[in-house]
Amino acid sequence: MLYLMRKQNESIIINNDIELKVIEIKGKSVKLGFDFPKGASVLRKELYDKIMAENQAASGDAAPGVGDLPLSLNLKLGGAPESSESSESSD
Repeated sequence: MLYLMRKQNESIIINNDIELKVIEIKGKSVKLGFDFPKGASVLRKELYDKIMAENQAASGDAAPGVGDLPLSLNLKLGGAPESSESSESSD
């Protein structure tokens, strides 16, 4: 695990397209801001673990990998998988 120290208003860049910025520090709480690509999936770890466990129980399969998250989330939430054509923007 990588440990970094940042002060308020300082950032780190991940994979050239994800920025994590320390917005505010109050006591033992830290408010973080994220700037990431539109197609990225972001979940709190405890919610991710719960969804993966429920999907595994429903399918009876081995636990899916991190790469399976968007499809698993979409199915868990009752949506149909999106094609890459519909998720691209015309910006």
